[in-house]
Amino acid sequence: MMTKKALVASAALVLLGSWTLSLAAAPGTMAPAAPVPKLGASLDPAAAADDPQPLPALPADIRTKAEALFSESETVGQTRALLVLRDGDLVYERYAAGFGPDTKLISWSMAKSITAVLAGFMVADGQLALDGPAPVAAWQRSGDPRGAITLRHLLHMSSGIEHVENGDPIWEGDTVEMLFGAGAADMAGFAEAKPAAAQPGERFNYSSATSVILSDILADTLTPAQGATARRDAMREYIRGRLAEPLGMTSLTPEFDAKGTMIGGSIMHATARDYARFGEFLRNRGVAGGQRLLPESWMRFMLSPSPNDAGYGGHIWLNRRRPPGARAALWPERGPNDLFACIGHQGQYIIVSPSQRVTIVRLGVTKEDQFPALRQRLADLQAAL
Repeated sequence: MMTKKALVASAALVLLGSWTLSLAAAPGTMAPAAPVPKLGASLDPAAAADDPQPLPALPADIRTKAEALFSESETVGQTRALLVLRDGDLVYERYAAGFGPDTKLISWSMAKSITAVLAGFMVADGQLALDGPAPVAAWQRSGDPRGAITLRHLLHMSSGIEHVENGDPIWEGDTVEMLFGAGAADMAGFAEAKPAAAQPGERFNYSSATSVILSDILADTLTPAQGATARRDAMREYIRGRLAEPLGMTSLTPEFDAKGTMIGGSIMHATARDYARFGEFLRNRGVAGGQRLLPESWMRFMLSPSPNDAGYGGHIWLNRRRPPGARAALWPERGPNDLFACIGHQGQYIIVSPSQRVTIVRLGVTKEDQFPALRQRLADLQAAL
């Protein structure tokens, strides 16, 4: 008979494989996409649909660096989608066979940055406070050190809660247990029940469970109802009205647990073009279609180094040197300081370089030992632009 740990690990592998397929057939040989619509700096999806245009010719050295992300699969893993935008216009778009512009692909931890933007809307509306105590009922007992945790601490991954992102072996970590094990039915309850291991703000501890706590706070802010359907509907409607429709991200599909809490740390789906629209929204510092949707002050917060890890901002990765011993997220030794990225498991990237007016989306499946080579190729492409 399989042990509990083996069952959890087996279920995790099955579901990981299922989500990795991301609603598309398994790819075979890779082929460039057909001519595609110009997105335009305003990211107006209606305009894009009305005026299909071929992509502009790219210099040979840039095209070579882009296509290396497909041809060097043994080194960098399988690239399923690669988009490059300059000034909001597509200059390169390619998919692996079996994938295309309409394929929804999993975000993994890129979802964290989307969750941060949703939190920003609520702070801007006065519904939440960045530096007030996080409204989590389980932490409000007298003497509970978790009562001092703020939204800022959660967004900086410095809550002090005893979360373990990746265990050794993997099923000993909170992420697998929360997504596939005992915590799956009530992910926020699982994450919020963990004890304090440090003072809030004392140390950096990257954790998908932290982002689920944020998602729970967002749902509780939107509706007092505790039913799963009501919580899901409230969150979906909020995302549709505040983010998806204004940006044209019509494919964006968040997933929810059985309690109706959005899995805001790791499981959303969208097309590569819609991930690019999100990247452009960030590049334009919260402006879409000529309208400011997110305050400049929130963008400054998200893109400022956190106190305990300069390579991380408000639920987003920055091109800054990380503390000694921390694995590189981007390439601060090469790229500009203003470069930042949403990064997800297995090599999902939305890379934004404001000074170059460039957004890059790379989606695929990369193994742990392939990440240095993948970062190198992405850095090469970014530098060539």
